[in-house]
Amino acid sequence: MKSPITGKEMPLRQEKGAFDFRKEQFEIVYHYYECEESKERFESEELTQLNLSQVYNQYRKRHNLPFPEEIKELRETYNLSAAKMSEVLGFGINVYRSYEQGEIPNSSNAKLIQLTQDPREFKKLVSLSSSLSEKEKTKINQRINELLLEEVEFESFDVKDYLMGQHSPDETTGYRLSNLEKFTEMVVFFTYEAQPWKTKMNKLLFYADFLHFKRCGVSISGTQYRAIDMGPVPNNYQSLFEYIANKDDVDVYHTQFENGGVGEQFKPHHERVFDPELFDEKELETLQIVAKKFKKAKTQEIVNISHQEKAWKDNFSNGKNLINYLYAFELITI
Repeated sequence: MKSPITGKEMPLRQEKGAFDFRKEQFEIVYHYYECEESKERFESEELTQLNLSQVYNQYRKRHNLPFPEEIKELRETYNLSAAKMSEVLGFGINVYRSYEQGEIPNSSNAKLIQLTQDPREFKKLVSLSSSLSEKEKTKINQRINELLLEEVEFESFDVKDYLMGQHSPDETTGYRLSNLEKFTEMVVFFTYEAQPWKTKMNKLLFYADFLHFKRCGVSISGTQYRAIDMGPVPNNYQSLFEYIANKDDVDVYHTQFENGGVGEQFKPHHERVFDPELFDEKELETLQIVAKKFKKAKTQEIVNISHQEKAWKDNFSNGKNLINYLYAFELITI
């Protein structure tokens, strides 16, 4: 970004600081451009969004408010449009849409949205709605009854919760809901780009999620990462990869080495192509940056690179901990 004062390119700076929001303070990593001659600070639209995202994420977590993804996922569970969902809840359509787009709901609206997580409570709201026709109510209630039946039949096991963990968005998920579909598609993407061995795949996924947090204040897939001896890895990565391979999203080939070890290499499945529609423009850009950066890196090379990251150093030395996504702002490699 060029300085409006001198016309020269300004360096990007960051510093930890307090940010006031709704009469509360939040510690964030503040990003800004600095004019080297005047020392004045400036923000681009992207940096403003990145700084605000950090505040909004912490505010939601502190007050147990739903995140945009949770609000949208809940609506889609009932097969409703944003307009119909707003009618059931009694919100204006523009108000409800703004919540899905990132606006923070007030406390009472947030509680009402969270109440709809229970199909039984949502059924009550549908019956009280005066703006829905009887035909519309019947159709919504049919879906609610399906969900209640699914609760009875499948409440004992949820593959997504088992593989990704059942977590609300927080600093260990990059303030995103865990998304197995997106995680799978990231694996497919890097398989096509690099045909990596398993250890390298783990690092590519780590750098993609953490770089996106560094750029946008949220991860791509909501995956938790743990620091182990070979660098950062997705939590429960072994089971995740087995699940993905068993569904024929990728092929995994095993190679016996002379030292007795066995390597696992990811290769494209002949009937499976990458689906870019699951990602927005910024997410796709992040994936491409990571692929380009590490495409030619050997497995041991990318392991060594990851060992230079503070995200790995601090958490491995302290006992193979889950890695806080705030370490993304301290990435040195990318």
